[in-house]
Amino acid sequence: MTDLIRWGFLATGGIAHSFAQDLVQNGHTVQAVGSRSQSTADAFAAEFGIPVSHGSYEALVDDPNVDVIYISTPHPFHAEHALLALNAGKHVLIEKPIALNGREARHIVEFAASRNLLVLEAMWTRFLPHMVRLREILAAGTLGEVRSLLADHTQDLPDDPEHRINSMELGGGALLDLGVYPISFAHAVFGTPDDILASASFKSTGADAQVATIFRYTGGQIATTFSSSDTLGPTTATIIGTQGRIDIDTVWYAPTSLRVLDNNNVVLETFDTPAFIGRGMHFEALEAERLIRAGRTSSDVMPTEESVAIMDTLDAVRAQIGLQYPGE
Repeated sequence: MTDLIRWGFLATGGIAHSFAQDLVQNGHTVQAVGSRSQSTADAFAAEFGIPVSHGSYEALVDDPNVDVIYISTPHPFHAEHALLALNAGKHVLIEKPIALNGREARHIVEFAASRNLLVLEAMWTRFLPHMVRLREILAAGTLGEVRSLLADHTQDLPDDPEHRINSMELGGGALLDLGVYPISFAHAVFGTPDDILASASFKSTGADAQVATIFRYTGGQIATTFSSSDTLGPTTATIIGTQGRIDIDTVWYAPTSLRVLDNNNVVLETFDTPAFIGRGMHFEALEAERLIRAGRTSSDVMPTEESVAIMDTLDAVRAQIGLQYPGE
């Protein structure tokens, strides 16, 4: 593998535009794009100065000049398209959640391992500077014994039944689109929960509109998350320990600031994310490229086994709230 890592984009939706913009602005090599129509691929390529456009996903993954495929189709298609790329010998960065359910996630990871290829879930939050600093603070024991976590991800998104967020056929709903962020965050801090309590309300399409969860762990820790697609809340996060807490400002899962406070509410540290170009999605690309150059197939920051465990947790939440997608 040469130092140059060449990206291919499978699908051209909104999140693909954001990622492409960040990659191009930060000097990464976007070599090709594939869409279900040639005209859409051509338009995306022209917008970002991408040399090659393909009118099918099959042509994209067969492109010999592409090393890693970024997959951003709706959740129900992640497994199909990841396996398509892996079968063609390409590494994959897969938008969150990594699949529709734990069974699909496990299949992706096992197949990639059999081909010695990288799978990385595009949980961009984990690679942002303030999250790097947060992990350092926790590792230093600054908070004492960490006991609890609270995080929400709330947005006021369209109510149109045809919109992806409300479509059961496209894996819509607050949990998989929004709730995956705080639930992944809880996994990063405490690991897999031992007990799960969940409650939800639903839209007329059957998609979940609001989901609240309480996770309890072996050591007695508790994590609380809330996600909503029809109300805009604070979208902040807090980690609480016996000697203090970390407050992460809005929007906590995007580049932002945090404060460390002791039990007297004295600010011990303020961390402001340093200036950079773009939205911050290129940090996950840097991790993917580093891993590929090192010949690694999983990240220490977002391990494949943890992506599978998160999907299993999401499955358990869905079972409690009665959420099942067509074809499952």
